[in-house]
Amino acid sequence: MLEFLDTASRTTLCDRLDRRVWLRLGASFGGALSGFPGLGLAAKKPAGPAKTVIVLFHLGGPPQHETWDPKPDAPLEIRGPFGTLATATPGYRVGELMPRTAALTRHIAVLRALSTNDNAHSSSGYWMLTGVPHQPTNVENAKLGAPNDSPSMGALLRSVRQGPGGMPGSVTLPEHIWNTGGIPWPGQDGGFMGRGVDPWLLPCMPHDPSFAVGGVSLPAEVPVDRLDNRAALARSLDRVEGSLERLAPALWGERAAQVETALNLVRSGAARQAFRLEEEPESLRDRYGRNRFGQSVLLARRLAQAGVPFVQVNWCRMPGDTDDSPAWDTHNKNAQRLKSPLMPIMDAAYSALLEDLEQRGMLDQTLVVWCGEFGRTPRHNPGGGRDHWGHVFSAALAGGGIRGGVVHGSSDRQGGHPKDGRVEPQDMWATVCHCVGVEPETEIRDPQNRPFPLSRGSVISPVVA
Repeated sequence: MLEFLDTASRTTLCDRLDRRVWLRLGASFGGALSGFPGLGLAAKKPAGPAKTVIVLFHLGGPPQHETWDPKPDAPLEIRGPFGTLATATPGYRVGELMPRTAALTRHIAVLRALSTNDNAHSSSGYWMLTGVPHQPTNVENAKLGAPNDSPSMGALLRSVRQGPGGMPGSVTLPEHIWNTGGIPWPGQDGGFMGRGVDPWLLPCMPHDPSFAVGGVSLPAEVPVDRLDNRAALARSLDRVEGSLERLAPALWGERAAQVETALNLVRSGAARQAFRLEEEPESLRDRYGRNRFGQSVLLARRLAQAGVPFVQVNWCRMPGDTDDSPAWDTHNKNAQRLKSPLMPIMDAAYSALLEDLEQRGMLDQTLVVWCGEFGRTPRHNPGGGRDHWGHVFSAALAGGGIRGGVVHGSSDRQGGHPKDGRVEPQDMWATVCHCVGVEPETEIRDPQNRPFPLSRGSVISPVVA
């Protein structure tokens, strides 16, 4: 996957290719759907209340017990050392490490009986990212490719909603999701639908004082008309190359659309504006948190404000994370990891995003999804950690199209299995589709003109407005 890198990382664009080569190759965020012969949407145009979806994906699997589904009456080895807090939703309590979030549950619908029955990061994660179960389940370090090459929901939703003014339809930041050893998860790209609907992957360090995204503006010595002349020459060379290489028509259409989208982004001023975090008040940047996740969430709000339809912020490994307990994968010292650094960073960034969107009048038009690939075991292990648990875990939806102040489903006394209201990832994504005005049964066609639904799930009706 070709990528843009931020200039603070001191690398060039597109896997160290220079700007001229980048213009020849296009960019990872690809072209519009019209670039694919045979690909199309057989449904009404989107008309839902949510114009943008922001997904906050908590890599490693956040524990349900210390977040959305505490068990204060369970034994200590199950409930853990932390207490609970009353929320703005009467009768509903969350873990005590979520004080800012607790005050905002009037905007939030909590899913407390989400389930994959899959205890492997990458295969359960694949299901969470695509709405399609991995074949087979419980496979760690799952490989890319068929039969597990379903498009991510970011790719699917960008196929029905395009960004304005040259902006991409879907963005993933600040890096892709990977297991120990740098092994990327499947389910993060366009899959069998092709590279043209890949989300734009933006590896970046937005908390770095020198943060800037290269490649979205022209050098001072290259005016727009000169860029257009260069682009025309590049297209001529590409046509010759295409003839020589006898490229398939579908592949050529995809590549041409990629290049055109890349050029439109460079010509546009919208992208340059969206990445100027330095324009935000210092107090607001502090409120989100001066860390990679917090500033990535703030950048997601700016991208939403610029009209990008889908933004996914991945919680990445932080300095000091170890291979046995990286990110939210708290196999050891669960309580210590949650108390610092995990929960304070999450609570600050998530609550800041909801408050910021509300104050700007954007919350009703922005759907915020809080999730991870699974939850954690009901009982602590001998190392004071919680292990992988896909049998029941929690997620939260807030904003556009969502009925706030709702708690859907419940788990048993130990927080180990669903008690009622069980849902699966495809149901969550069907609900997201509904909120953006595209019904889950909307028919999409792949490059071979084979039909398939946008989502095979059912809308979780109690949580939609």
